[in-house]
Amino acid sequence: MTSPSHAKFDPARARDYAADARIALAGYDACHELSACILSAALAGQPRRRVLVIGAGGTAGEILACARLEPGWQFTAVDPSAPMLALAEAQVAADGLAARVDFHCDTLAALPEAPGFDAALMIGVLHHVPGDSAKAALLAETARRLVPGGSLVLAGNCRRYDSAPLLRAAWANRWRQHGACEREVAEKLGRIQAGAEPPASEEAVAALLAGAGFAPPERFFSSLFWAAWHAQLQG
Repeated sequence: MTSPSHAKFDPARARDYAADARIALAGYDACHELSACILSAALAGQPRRRVLVIGAGGTAGEILACARLEPGWQFTAVDPSAPMLALAEAQVAADGLAARVDFHCDTLAALPEAPGFDAALMIGVLHHVPGDSAKAALLAETARRLVPGGSLVLAGNCRRYDSAPLLRAAWANRWRQHGACEREVAEKLGRIQAGAEPPASEEAVAALLAGAGFAPPERFFSSLFWAAWHAQLQG
C-alpha cells in the first residue's frame, strides 16, 4: 500500500479487531469460509498451490479457512501493520499451520514479483486505501504477482456510506444488538467512516479490476455495504 492507512491499526485497535469486525460485518466468518470454497473451486485440479494473502493481519480467517480445506496450499501473508500481523501469526500458530505460512510485515510492493502466485486474497483492505489511484495501484501490484489466469478473491465495503441511509441505520443497529449504547454506536460508526474510503459502487470495483487486467468479477457474498467477488487475471 502506498499510504500510511495501516497506521490506524495500532495495538489497541488490533486487540479489539476480532470482536469489532464480527459485529461490523454480519457474516464475517461465512465470508471467509465462502472465500476459501470459491478459491478452491477456481483452482481445482492441482493440490499444490501458492496463495498470496494481502492485508493478512487480524484473525487470519482467510488463511485458516483455506488451509483447512486445502492441505497442500502454501501461503505468503503480507501486512504493514505489525500489531495486526502478530495477531494473525498467533492464530496460525495456534492452528498448527505455521510451517505453511510465510509472513511479511511490509507493503505488497516490497514483495518480489516472481515467481508468480496461483491466487490472491484481499479481504477488508481496499476500502482502507485512500483514493482511486492508490486502489488501482494496489490491484496492479496484485496482478503483477499472479500467474496468467490466476484468481483473486476481493472483499470489502463497496459503496459510499452516505449513499444508503437505510443500510447505514441497519449497520448502527448491529452495534445496538451487541449491547452498545447510543454514544458507543456513534463512536464506532464515526471511526469506521472517518478511517475508510470505499469505492463508489460495485461498478467502480469492476472498473478498478479491469484496469489491473482482471476479467469481470463474479460476486458471491454481500452484507449491507460489504461484498465479495472472484475475478480471474486475463492473459
